[in-house]
Amino acid sequence: MEHVAGPRQLRRLLDGVMTIGSDLDLHTVLHTIISAAAELVSARYGALGVLDPSGTRLSEFVTVGIDDASHAAIGHLPEGLGILGLLIVDPKPLRLPDLSEHPARFGFPKNHPPMKSFLGVPIAVRGVVFGNLYFCDKTDGDGFTDIDEELAIGLAASAGTAIENARLHARVAEFATLEDRERIARDLHDTVIQRLFAVGLGLQATMHLVSDPVVSARLSTAVDDLDATVRDVRSAIFELHTTRLPGRSVRQELIQLCGESGRSLGFEPTVRFEGPVDSAVDDDLANELFAVVREALTNVTKHAHASAAQVWIQVLQETLIARITDDGVGYAPGRSSGRGLENLRNRAKRYDGSFSIAMADGSGTEVVWRVPLTATSITG
Repeated sequence: MEHVAGPRQLRRLLDGVMTIGSDLDLHTVLHTIISAAAELVSARYGALGVLDPSGTRLSEFVTVGIDDASHAAIGHLPEGLGILGLLIVDPKPLRLPDLSEHPARFGFPKNHPPMKSFLGVPIAVRGVVFGNLYFCDKTDGDGFTDIDEELAIGLAASAGTAIENARLHARVAEFATLEDRERIARDLHDTVIQRLFAVGLGLQATMHLVSDPVVSARLSTAVDDLDATVRDVRSAIFELHTTRLPGRSVRQELIQLCGESGRSLGFEPTVRFEGPVDSAVDDDLANELFAVVREALTNVTKHAHASAAQVWIQVLQETLIARITDDGVGYAPGRSSGRGLENLRNRAKRYDGSFSIAMADGSGTEVVWRVPLTATSITG
């Protein structure tokens, strides 16, 4: 058995260290690390498992050696059970000549390629385990050697530095983004809102000079629209001032959802927001909100015969309110709508909220779904 790495192996280690240190994007760094590591130890298959915040399971699993079609056939990615979990419980290198002979083996899912030899090495960032490198099957058919293990340990140490560097770069970029948000918020407040106020005051003054009731009504509607626009801009300013880590935007996803609904409706619903929607609505509640809006718009498509619809999302006094209105034939209590309305009621009930459906003012239907933002658990 080898005990000293040869010049070729040392050059490959150096190349791997240089490669993983050349990127600043964390996602790219993770892919680069496992690609360089698998090549370094001549592994047919490689994976980098990232631990979740609790440090007990895998939240991300980046692989090499398995194509997209095989990934899709395998399905759900590992979470850190069986042999993969051994490095989570006891973060130190693990080398096995045959996976099937280990008592902690968990078995492979359907459509998973067969694998035999195994090498696992933890990655630490500032002394805290970030994740693990996993390798299976040497390309020459033999098992992994002690030299492979040492090389993987050396690359894992450099990987920890590269990951920390990418994290720091992300924080710097985030600070720059926050500065841009503050600048945009100031411009909106100091310029846009002030101009809207000036236009609104000018229209209100003009109304006193107009005797034609039709013109006066139009001016009044324009003033109301300006007031609504000012509220929307103020809401946007609040969101810009609110620090939010990179991630999903409830506003953007709702706008996209409504745009997609327009294909079946025959028109695109208008979308309005009031209050700090992005910062106040967490991911779980956001998923419920999307389901509610989707269900309500589906009912409009099936039953309303409408030519217009509006989705209005409000965050007011620790309450999330979704109002979906249309100008269709109106709600008829005796008309069957399948399980749609029951689903909306149940979704509100699970969050100790309320749901109502009624004729809208004038014509059409108004659906109101309301849940408290202070609810910390789902009931029922």
